[in-house]
Amino acid sequence: MLFHTQAFVLGFLPPVLVLYYLVAGSPLLRKLLLVATSVLFYALWDWRFVPLLAGLAVATWIIAALHLRGYRKSLPALGVALNLGVLIWYKYTDFLGASASWLLGHTWTPLALMLPLGISFFVFQKISYLLDLRNGDRHGYSLLDFCLFVSFFPQLIAGPLVRHYELIPQLSRNPRGPAMWENLSRGAALFAIGLAKKLALADMLALIADPVFAKTTGGSLNASEAWAGAGAYALQIYFDFSGYSDMAIGLALMFGIVLPENFNAPYRATSIRDFWQRWHITLSRMLRDYLYIPLGGNRHGLARQAANVTLTMLIGGLWHGAHWTFVLWGGLHGAALAINAVWSRSGRHLPRGIGWAMTLVLVVLFWIPFRAPDFATAGNLLAAAFGLHGLGTAHLNDGWIIAVGAAVALLGPSSQQAALLRLQPQPWIAVALGGALVWLVLLSGTRLQNAFIYFQF
Repeated sequence: MLFHTQAFVLGFLPPVLVLYYLVAGSPLLRKLLLVATSVLFYALWDWRFVPLLAGLAVATWIIAALHLRGYRKSLPALGVALNLGVLIWYKYTDFLGASASWLLGHTWTPLALMLPLGISFFVFQKISYLLDLRNGDRHGYSLLDFCLFVSFFPQLIAGPLVRHYELIPQLSRNPRGPAMWENLSRGAALFAIGLAKKLALADMLALIADPVFAKTTGGSLNASEAWAGAGAYALQIYFDFSGYSDMAIGLALMFGIVLPENFNAPYRATSIRDFWQRWHITLSRMLRDYLYIPLGGNRHGLARQAANVTLTMLIGGLWHGAHWTFVLWGGLHGAALAINAVWSRSGRHLPRGIGWAMTLVLVVLFWIPFRAPDFATAGNLLAAAFGLHGLGTAHLNDGWIIAVGAAVALLGPSSQQAALLRLQPQPWIAVALGGALVWLVLLSGTRLQNAFIYFQF
């Protein structure tokens, strides 16, 4: 089920919210309700993978419980191997098989396994808990609490990536407290902002980006077309994913649960390091804490730091998708972060304006291999962007949406600052948000629904 459909906004969310607050006085009933509705939410997408979601959660909980009772210290590693094994089987079998066959000069027959929705996210959350246990964490939870941590529907499919100690302690708090109405109203406001990002911006920008990338496979683009397509996609993926995150965080807040921030105006970053402190924040910190720091971080000299950050980003790129273009995207960011580290260690500083412009250009160019279906397409588009096929002009339908998207991305407060900090309880604001939400729900019924980009990961 998609957040931006009428079925979710009108058919799923209202009864779940009403039932939740009716039973809010009972911790057991409200937790059972959230687990049941989360499983239903997942099953409405594809019920065949519900046993996988539930089975992995129960198996991970049993492994954690045995470890906390003093059984073998290797149990968390076993749990990590189990979760990674499932992820590799569904997501990377064809990728690894095709790559190995290519090296050996053989032909690989794809298994074409269907990818369970959100598997990269719910597997990563369980792995983070197991690694915390392996590192000495002693937090143990009931099976019900752990299953809700894994399956909580606002963040189940595409994050934010939440850690156990951030979410599970909140499950015991009665949502019918003094902040209930503020949580409901601010959560609804943030959900409406995310809905607008998806329907009014991301899906419109796709109408510009998709034809450019499609044209690249059948002919050559000029520089103007290449930059228009790359810029449109850079904005599209930002509004699509940050819109999902806004909706997820807003929905959770409506249930009285606070999820961590996932985006903070990333296209205003003045360095590539600053960009990754603003983009997909919850993934960045997990890559930092569970890969970069265990590899040695910046503790063993500049060369080792550069190697560590590059390897971390290569793995981060592969996490996004089972294709070498994603590995290239991760490697480009890793190399840029390594260069950034060398520059920072030198003590030199760029003016903020130059740093911002350089960072933005690099990020937009790096999105090209991320979006392209293969290296040939990425190479053609990059060649066009550097003017190898002429400057030319870009003839765009609704090209104004790029200017609107750029203004929203670069000016004003971030969506969470606007909804959670700056929004004031004024009647006219409530009327405006209510009207906007009604318009967006009606808009969602007038077009085919585009799934969120990160659903494929």
